[in-house]
Amino acid sequence: MSNVLPFRPRATVARLARCEVVTVAGDLLELLERLEDVSARAAAMGRPAREVERTVQHLLDAVSAVERALDCIGEGEQSAPA
Repeated sequence: MSNVLPFRPRATVARLARCEVVTVAGDLLELLERLEDVSARAAAMGRPAREVERTVQHLLDAVSAVERALDCIGEGEQSAPA
């Protein structure tokens, strides 16, 4: 009797990778919603107009970055496996 087991790739690795993509996409969508909410609240701050404008612009830049990250994830699903 041998104690050596043959190596077989786990079939669940691809499934786990897909689950991770879905989880990350969900987290990014949640982050996007929170950033948009914070942007709206920042716009209503009783601070000097220049400060509010810069704060909101930085938040909108963050929203754009999250949207680009979501686009990258979406493109990954459409690309052919290597």
